[in-house]
Amino acid sequence: MAIIEVADIEKNYGNHQVIKGIDVSIDEGKVFGLLGPNGAGKTTLISMLSAQLPVTSGNVMIAGMNLDKNVKEIKKLIGIVPQDIALYPELNAVDNLTFFGALYGLKRKELKERVNWILQMVGLEDRASEPVKNYSGGMKRRINIAAALLHDPRIVFMDEPTVGIDPQSRNKIYELIELLKQEKKTIIYTTHYMEEAAVLCDTIAILDDGQIIEHGTTEELLKQLHGGILELHIDGDMVREEVQSLVVQDDCVIECIQTKDKLSFLVTDAQEALEVIMGSLNSKGIKVSSVNTMPPTLETLFLHLTGKELRE
Repeated sequence: MAIIEVADIEKNYGNHQVIKGIDVSIDEGKVFGLLGPNGAGKTTLISMLSAQLPVTSGNVMIAGMNLDKNVKEIKKLIGIVPQDIALYPELNAVDNLTFFGALYGLKRKELKERVNWILQMVGLEDRASEPVKNYSGGMKRRINIAAALLHDPRIVFMDEPTVGIDPQSRNKIYELIELLKQEKKTIIYTTHYMEEAAVLCDTIAILDDGQIIEHGTTEELLKQLHGGILELHIDGDMVREEVQSLVVQDDCVIECIQTKDKLSFLVTDAQEALEVIMGSLNSKGIKVSSVNTMPPTLETLFLHLTGKELRE
């Protein structure tokens, strides 16, 4: 059952359109991954869905309520983990969490119990009395997440929570996400790390230039890549056209995309295609500057769909 339903939403800043008519449905109790390069609109989109930014046009329903008409009620259901650390560095973890818990309206006894519980969840109960300024980047990230979970939200927005942190903290965050999944929390998760998206997310949407260009489970998305992509760098426009005409006849080639200086072939099997294609080109005396095989991964899919690297 969908807990978030988005219908044709847009976000404009003057004449600049950042979000361009997005439709998406997010199921309750699932991890929804939002992938895309810097500037694609990820942070703007989750800021709108979490009631931090107004929607220019379109409609958002959260837990059966219209976002425009029920902002106060919806905010009570939401926890937000921002990209930037939102903590008071001079205060210790307990004081930081107590402050944020009070903002959520938690009372003394309940607040103390929730702070102790969440510190155990993020594995920092033994460092709780130290000023946050003494923490590592990963520890600050974990307290940042803890602050968003104090009021036991149904929906948690996590905007790149594992950027630049140590492996121990990253694994602790992964464990926390798994625990939240067991508790049937809904998580909207943005990341640049494709491997963690594939592992953590039930459903993934790829965002580019303010639009969702593909959406589905990891398995559904990767099926589009078949056996991967074979890239050939070849000098000369006429030669590239000759190569394209020659290679597309091979049974192992599904699709060909030509760019400025290379040909990209979507293939049934990368190794088999490499042997077949190179054999065809050698028989014609055509030289290839370089060859690159790309496995069927989310990063490869994004490059195939947009022509851009995910981190551009």
